Amino acid sequence: MESIEQHIEKDTDELADPTISSQRRRHVESELEQLKAYHANHPEDHHDPSALELFCDSNPGAVECKIYEE
Repeated sequence: MESIEQHIEKDTDELADPTISSQRRRHVESELEQLKAYHANHPEDHHDPSALELFCDSNPGAVECKIYEE
């Protein structure tokens, strides 16, 4: 995706499809929730965040998200 707004729109459209599997629906719903939270926390940032960026936005204290400077 080119922007987070496009990604949110794509996920919303996919959820409107009644033929998607229940597993896919759960995945897309979770992703959409994370994208909306990320967008609310970073309204000036329009890039499509990676899965790690989404994770770290909601879990800033996680080991994977720590930044070490020398």
